Amino acid sequence: MQEMMQRAQQVQSRMGEVQQQLAARRFEASSGGGMVHASVSGALRVLSIEIEASLADAGDRAMLQDLIAAAVNAALDKAQESVQQELARLQQSMLVGIES
Repeated sequence: MQEMMQRAQQVQSRMGEVQQQLAARRFEASSGGGMVHASVSGALRVLSIEIEASLADAGDRAMLQDLIAAAVNAALDKAQESVQQELARLQQSMLVGIES
């Protein structure tokens, strides 16, 4: 029983480490043929949005809004996918540890 509790503490500690590592990672995506770039963190926070000057000067506000949303959503999708993969790996390693 004590060994099981120690294993649970190790898993909890490892989970915290993985979450910190993921939060520190940066995920990027673009839209409009690279005219809009968005960067988000693994904590699913928008870090930056870059808009090519010619697009901003074009004056098409609706298109600009759509391109920003598309770039941000694509970057968030990348971040979420990475988080899910890392958590699945962690879960798999926990199961291996429990079975041994």
